[in-house]
Amino acid sequence: MPGNRTIILVVILLITVCITAYVLLVAIPRRMTEQSYEGARRIGRDLKELFQVTPEISVNNKIIVQQEAEIMELASLSQKFHHTYTWRNIRLGSTKEIEVSGTFESKAGFDLNEKFRIQITDGKATVQLPTPRLLSLELLGDIEFRDEHGYWNWVNAGDRTRAINAFMQDARRHANETLNSKKVNESTAGKLAQVIRAHVREVEIRAGGKVITPPSIDFPE
Repeated sequence: MPGNRTIILVVILLITVCITAYVLLVAIPRRMTEQSYEGARRIGRDLKELFQVTPEISVNNKIIVQQEAEIMELASLSQKFHHTYTWRNIRLGSTKEIEVSGTFESKAGFDLNEKFRIQITDGKATVQLPTPRLLSLELLGDIEFRDEHGYWNWVNAGDRTRAINAFMQDARRHANETLNSKKVNESTAGKLAQVIRAHVREVEIRAGGKVITPPSIDFPE
């Protein structure tokens, strides 16, 4: 009889070990993976609601959510500025000038024709954004001209057209040169981190290959 008890105990022990191994090696990892997949889908829904853009989201290198967007731009920063430009033409020593001024609104952000990706691995989400850029520049309609004729070199309608074209080009140059990439990155990173942090343990955000530190955010425990 003692031998039978030993056999029974060994069988019970083996069954217990098998059940434990199944739970640890199969059931728990599967459940964690399923939770990660659902978390990825929720992140996609939350970001679409916030930005009208869904990034490509993958979990352990498996794509769970495809990138999609109605408009392929993610605008993060809008600012207005007044710009002045002087167009000149010299003919036979006589100079004519047209000073053009007006107010612009520029929008900076990310061109999503380049990839917007989120990779989730072991509870850490790594966000990949392209380099921020100027997305649009709009003249708000308060354009003003100040003409100065030369002695025999007078301003005409064609000069006005050339002056405004040069004015627009110079305003775009100015907007690009003064683009605050750091502010664009931080603004976007803050919003992304606030959404994603609810579904993962850790978030790392990169724009143009550089790690971006979002502004301090108090996340709920």
